Amino acid sequence: QVQLVESGGDTVQAGESLRLSCTVSGTFVTIGTMGWYRKPPGKYREFVASIKTDGATNYADFVKGRFIISLDNDKNIVSLQLNALEPEDTPPYFCPAEVRVNVYIPSPLDYWGRGTPVTVSS
Repeated sequence: QVQLVESGGDTVQAGESLRLSCTVSGTFVTIGTMGWYRKPPGKYREFVASIKTDGATNYADFVKGRFIISLDNDKNIVSLQLNALEPEDTPPYFCPAEVRVNVYIPSPLDYWGRGTPVTVSS
């Protein structure tokens, strides 16, 4: 069974920084692309950033160079450094991962954590 657990969410002032982490645990073969999404109130979950095992990254336009995603392959941890936070960055953040759980099934499955709350006050 695979589990993803996010941590690092907190309440901060606008302009401050936070570092979110997501740890993958359980029984699996390999982990593929990992990333971060967030869900604004009343809206669908939106993409924030992703990172592949080779280190290739992708960011949403609204990040504007403020966020940095990183991956520790040895520890199965993906992190998101949030800088210059704005009140609009408040939605809870979720971590998905592509996980291959069976050596006989090449296609990975998508797993999600339960999210970590971030509150940015102006």
